[in-house]
Amino acid sequence: MNVDEIMQLTQFTDYSLRALMYLVEHPDKLCTIGEIADWYGISKPHLVKVVHNLAKLNYIKSVQGKGGGIALNKKPSDINIGRIVRDTEPNFHMVECFDVVNNKCKITNSCKLKHGGGDDFLFPYEYGEHQLRGSVFCC
Repeated sequence: MNVDEIMQLTQFTDYSLRALMYLVEHPDKLCTIGEIADWYGISKPHLVKVVHNLAKLNYIKSVQGKGGGIALNKKPSDINIGRIVRDTEPNFHMVECFDVVNNKCKITNSCKLKHGGGDDFLFPYEYGEHQLRGSVFCC
């Protein structure tokens, strides 16, 4: 496959997936946007928009006020990866880790999204074979 043919997810979708993965890792507490942004080294203002969208799409719940934060609104096994991408992506391009030169993602070595491309990539994710479980996206 030619490098020009590789699809790339928008940063918005990438951050959406990262936020959800972080919440899967911390199921017993409310997490803050600040701690997620700090963990991944990403823009807090951009993450605010991502979290707002994820709440609007009913993937997460938000608790306002002192001691508030965000948490998953569904069981990880009920969250379909393909659906997340389709809900957050205006087109289908792949994630930052496919760019060997500019990749700054902290989870590249353990991420299981590093294969496939395009609709062939999303096909198994769309039809329920891949959900959020445990600490990573699983089959």
